[in-house]
Amino acid sequence: MTGKELMYVEDVLGHASYFQTQCRETASKLRDAELKSCVEDLEKKHSQIFQSFYGLL
Repeated sequence: MTGKELMYVEDVLGHASYFQTQCRETASKLRDAELKSCVEDLEKKHSQIFQSFYGLL
């Protein structure tokens, strides 16, 4: 893996981690069950993205 590719993977990991954290915090504040479920699904999706890119390392 080139240095540029590694920087891209690190950037993606940072973004996925940030979005996962934001979704988790937002979901904890929501009262509407349907909306909360949607945001929790987004958190899971960002977690999967993180794991996929982490697996490249």
